[in-house]
Amino acid sequence: MRSIFVRVLGLFVAAPLLLLSGCGPQAFTQGEYDDVNSANLLDDTWSETDMQVVAKSLVDSMMQSPAISAASKPPLVMVTNLQNKTSEHIDTQSIMDKIRVAVMRSGKVQFIDKEAREDIKSEYDYQNSGMVSDFDKKGPGSQKSADFIVNGRLDSITKEVGNQKTVYYKITLNLTNLKTSVIVWSDEKDIRKKFKKRSVGM
Repeated sequence: MRSIFVRVLGLFVAAPLLLLSGCGPQAFTQGEYDDVNSANLLDDTWSETDMQVVAKSLVDSMMQSPAISAASKPPLVMVTNLQNKTSEHIDTQSIMDKIRVAVMRSGKVQFIDKEAREDIKSEYDYQNSGMVSDFDKKGPGSQKSADFIVNGRLDSITKEVGNQKTVYYKITLNLTNLKTSVIVWSDEKDIRKKFKKRSVGM
């Protein structure tokens, strides 16, 4: 009789523990590779799909601009900043990197690496410290200067009514002639996404 009582008592103790464990934090323990070109609309924030769409549109437009398409030789371009005017934390450097890579793949443009300047200066200092032969060492005074810079801004507008929500993004890019400060190309790409709020627990 005592053993039956102990078993029943054990069930009463174990049941709440099982319920609590089922309500605890969930971990993603199994995954698979996904198609990076498929639309990602898991939530209402900026996604890699948005980045791919705007990058392709703006790069196609830039490549058709006379400053690049009619150039006698590949112009030297420097990518600078993309201002983030949205309320989200968005890696704008990643957006500009994707644009730079896509433009460079065309073979019509060469790029000046602004981010590498400090590294280059440091390497110059080392190569001219006496550790490298005069035949092999490089030094300041022979670098190329950029012909154009690319910059822009990212804006967004969010509208929410009832259980409906729309998120609008617009990226504007400019290609500016460094010698004249004239904007020789400018274009924008906008996208709008619609979402429907779902009740919690549904």
